[in-house]
Amino acid sequence: MNKADVIEHIAQQAEISKLAAERAIDALVGAVKSSLRKGQPVTLVGFGTFYAGARAARTGRNPRTGAQLSIAAARVPRFRAGKALKDAIN
Repeated sequence: MNKADVIEHIAQQAEISKLAAERAIDALVGAVKSSLRKGQPVTLVGFGTFYAGARAARTGRNPRTGAQLSIAAARVPRFRAGKALKDAIN
């Protein structure tokens, strides 16, 4: 399922236009991005929690040449599924 499929599904379920559904999805994604950028988790009860995790600096290897290279530390988005979501798929 891609973004267009999600927009269509939301528009049908909520009985709103596709344009309104797309704006709602874009607003949700924007809110999650800005909160994670600030270091604040986003919790949707029954669905899960988005949070920013840390990835330590490490040494990697160029697969083409075999040369070692250093990979900088980074903050990465993470998602922890809630109990209701886990139960829904099992």
